[in-house]
Amino acid sequence: MLLSLLTINVAAQENDPVYMFCYFKNNGQDGLHLAYSKDAWHWKALNNDQSFLKPAAGKDKLMRDPCVIKGPDGLFHMVWTVSWNEKGIGYASSKDLVHWSAQQYIPLMENEDALNCWAPEITYDEKSGQYMIYWATTIPGKFPATDSSGDGKYNHRIYYAFTKDFKNISKPELLYDKGFTVIDATIKQDGKKYILFLKDETKLPVPEKNIKIATSKSINKGYGAPSARITGDYWAEGPTVLKKGKQWIVYFDKYTAHKYGAVVSEDLKNWKDVSDQLEMPAGIRHGTVFTISQKEFDAWFGEQ
Repeated sequence: MLLSLLTINVAAQENDPVYMFCYFKNNGQDGLHLAYSKDAWHWKALNNDQSFLKPAAGKDKLMRDPCVIKGPDGLFHMVWTVSWNEKGIGYASSKDLVHWSAQQYIPLMENEDALNCWAPEITYDEKSGQYMIYWATTIPGKFPATDSSGDGKYNHRIYYAFTKDFKNISKPELLYDKGFTVIDATIKQDGKKYILFLKDETKLPVPEKNIKIATSKSINKGYGAPSARITGDYWAEGPTVLKKGKQWIVYFDKYTAHKYGAVVSEDLKNWKDVSDQLEMPAGIRHGTVFTISQKEFDAWFGEQ
């Protein structure tokens, strides 16, 4: 009986979640960084905060805003911003977060008069059995009413495309336009609805530069007007979201203050700033949170 209980306990511990955070530092020139946490609040860098993957995709070879998800195929799929000015994104996959496939450049907006492709994310759509890639792009002159509201030449909207294999990509479509410049979208499913977390990138005449949410019954259309801001009196970007029990945790980059922040809610309406509870690696920039099992963590990264 004692042996059986010990076996059950060990198996349960192996399945305990380890929270992971992928991120970049500086301008993204050295590539992928990873951190982990057992409680989602105190984070420690892996590999002595050295890069796990040097950027090789695109002309400028940056790896900014990395997004990692685990697909139904068991692989970790990652996309990232390769440049401030190129029309595509980077992609690679891995079985263990340590050894990565050859990097490829996905030319998402090459057929458009686009300035950029920023902060791509991936969400797996179970209904269609496809991955939805979505990102922010400026197409000059497309939304003239807000051409002077952002930073210089940029006036972003969120676009998306579907893929099953990250090689054959559907034609990009507009995902979110509510009359303001917007970047850094990330989507989470909540029952039968989808929650779009976004950054209102408005700078003029009055700066927004904060995180808001919008909802829809469909993953790729129908998102409504944004909520009031869920972040405080500071500039915030790069939201990434963890549902832990009943609590929604939104981490974000307080980029002008050079530190990370977080807000929490149980109803997606009333938000509390808990940034003072957060411990992150020094210099961490826009990334994404995801989970693996303790067994996977031990096999790939050893004892920490």
